[in-house]
Amino acid sequence: MATVHDVAAYVLEKHGPMTTMKLQKLVYYAQAWSLVWDEKPLFGEAIEAWANGPVVRELYDRHRGEFRVSRWEGNPNALADEEKETIDRVLGFYGVMSSQQLSDLTHREDPWKNARKGLSPNQRGDEVISHAAMAEYYESLIAE
Repeated sequence: MATVHDVAAYVLEKHGPMTTMKLQKLVYYAQAWSLVWDEKPLFGEAIEAWANGPVVRELYDRHRGEFRVSRWEGNPNALADEEKETIDRVLGFYGVMSSQQLSDLTHREDPWKNARKGLSPNQRGDEVISHAAMAEYYESLIAE
């Protein structure tokens, strides 16, 4: 299985430089849609429900203090063709959105909202957004 760093490297290779917030959200959506379309996770690292939206701590630990990133240490070739296709589809839809638009979108969706139940809007939290919650929610969008 690829790592979140492999996914981040592929996203940046395909999309180009972006804010760290946008990278976090695109990686989140890539994981969510992989669970729906490919019926398996893209990477093993957990996604946490932070105040600013879904965050992979391992990405945050590496980009902490940076606003924009243009490259990432990871191996895009660790991804299977099917996984790259999933990420490409995610980039095609979500990649045109700004960091703020992506953050706002995640704040309106059940996986993040449910993982933050009981927390005030700006309160720190590190509850994991489960694969099951993501798969169930995003699968329901297809049925609509």
